[in-house]
Amino acid sequence: MKKTKTFKFKESVGIDIGTHSVKVVHLKRLHEGFKLLNYEIRPTVPQGVEYIPSDLRPDRYAPVLVEIFKTLRINPKKVQHLVTSVGGDNTSIKQIKTIFLPDDELESALFFEAKKHIPISGTDMILDYQVLSVEEKTNNMNILLAATSKELLNEHTSTLVSAGLTPNIVDIDSLAVANSFALNAFVEEGVYVLLNLGAHRTNMVIWGPEARFFARDIPYGGYHFTRDIMRKRQMEFEEADEYKLKWGLLDDPSISESKTISMLDISEKSTEDAIVEEIRRSLRFYVKEAGTSDIRKLYMMGGTAKLKGLQEYIQEKVSIPTDVFMPFINVEMPEKFMDKKDPQLALAIGLAMRTE
Repeated sequence: MKKTKTFKFKESVGIDIGTHSVKVVHLKRLHEGFKLLNYEIRPTVPQGVEYIPSDLRPDRYAPVLVEIFKTLRINPKKVQHLVTSVGGDNTSIKQIKTIFLPDDELESALFFEAKKHIPISGTDMILDYQVLSVEEKTNNMNILLAATSKELLNEHTSTLVSAGLTPNIVDIDSLAVANSFALNAFVEEGVYVLLNLGAHRTNMVIWGPEARFFARDIPYGGYHFTRDIMRKRQMEFEEADEYKLKWGLLDDPSISESKTISMLDISEKSTEDAIVEEIRRSLRFYVKEAGTSDIRKLYMMGGTAKLKGLQEYIQEKVSIPTDVFMPFINVEMPEKFMDKKDPQLALAIGLAMRTE
């Protein structure tokens, strides 16, 4: 029998291309775990400059990637194990149950099954799947379906090629979030809620060692918190962005309370309230579908996870112990990085740690 050759990489690069910034993580694979060689985070939109998310052009990413790789002193053409991800409206991931099928029939059957569950046109869909388990009593298969559109994947790979990189593994954001947590946390039984809070959206993942997988995007992030501050405190974008970074959801004691009252406060829901409402709605759906309410903890990651007051607010409103997730348990950290741990590296680290 011919042996299948397995590719063993010594180093890996994970790239998280967010709507507002690009995060690149360079890891070295050890006998057990990984070592952080370097990382870089660069915005694609100048700090304090007001913008309209829908007007942001995808061609802004490649020049940023080129500069990052120069700073990290990595030749893009020599990167052997590159893992990136895509997210947003044209991606979807869902766990389904189906009757047992042999491998030669499974893929074609799943494509038709996916069209029932995943809101992407069949002619435009790129589908991948993983068999999670086969139930002994029923012989049914639990399968994780992941899909994206050809257009989005082509746009993504074009960005990488423009930066001199050779596209390799392309994941879905939500899977990278779950992978980062599974590989970098002391996980007990039960269910965990993961929130990857970005600039314009939040990846919500519900995951557990034996639990049903659930993922969805919540259309709120750091940008919306800045807009809230502009409205409530009558500030320009740059001033509001600075206020957000310094005070988050807290009040600056030097600002008179009378200046923070807006006529829109009563009629418009705040971003933190909107996020909490979506979390509650998703949890109700999950408990009903999965038949379990053994939710142990909620972890926040991503750049917006650093917002002062947000952790306490979510914990109070959702009634689940909440913490900021630092994805470095199985990553050896050189001394120079010990005080530079950042929760917004979670997705990029989850990508770089992906082995296949």
